Amino acid sequence: MGLYDLLLSFFLYGFLGWCTEVAFAAVKTGKFVNRGFLNGPICPVYGIGVGLVVWLLTPIEDQLLLLYVASAALVTLLEWATGVVLDRIFHHKWWDYSDQPMNIGGYVCLPFSLVWGLGCVLIMKFLHPITQKGIDLLPVPLGIVLIIGLGAALAADISVTVSAILKLNRQLEAMEKVAAELRELSDKVGSNIYANVSEAKEKLRARYEELSLPKSRVSARLLKAFPRMESRRHKAMLEELKKRMWGRR
Repeated sequence: MGLYDLLLSFFLYGFLGWCTEVAFAAVKTGKFVNRGFLNGPICPVYGIGVGLVVWLLTPIEDQLLLLYVASAALVTLLEWATGVVLDRIFHHKWWDYSDQPMNIGGYVCLPFSLVWGLGCVLIMKFLHPITQKGIDLLPVPLGIVLIIGLGAALAADISVTVSAILKLNRQLEAMEKVAAELRELSDKVGSNIYANVSEAKEKLRARYEELSLPKSRVSARLLKAFPRMESRRHKAMLEELKKRMWGRR
């Protein structure tokens, strides 16, 4: 598989992966939820995962058991690496399989690994031959235009999403600071250090109320898309933010 085919497959399977996540969420919750990390209809980890499976495991596609085991291992490794990298960069744990059997740090677990393996085998044996024929029929100039256009849209989406996450982190940090100031004032009142701090406390409470709401549609969408997301640095503040957001729906 050349770079041209690989890139088109990335976008195609990234879109199909997004559709899968949305369908799963719809069945589970009864409503539409954009479960992707990005705003657009694409889950890059699916595009990367299937692309790697097709690229690396085509030589063993006729050995079903080996294909299954290798696919499950490869995709599980990718999911684990993705979770760890996102955690280290943004200080958030985006999903958590801690309640699932044989999980590793909550990033991956055996039941989903088995599902990924089966899904990849079905893709290799049934879906990919069809999608590859479609790619082969697509005029190369049109394919190149699609790659450039979709690549530009993806880059813009990543930029917007990263910006929203960084703003969310700053918001949580500010909430933590205001909450600490409120606790400090309450302690001083209890110690009779200050006789009149009502006005200061009211201002801080108003500031806290203002901070404890999502500041952008992107951050609100991310909180809905990843309801089990945990903040490594501001866990209590993130839970408060989610509680207030969902309490107002």
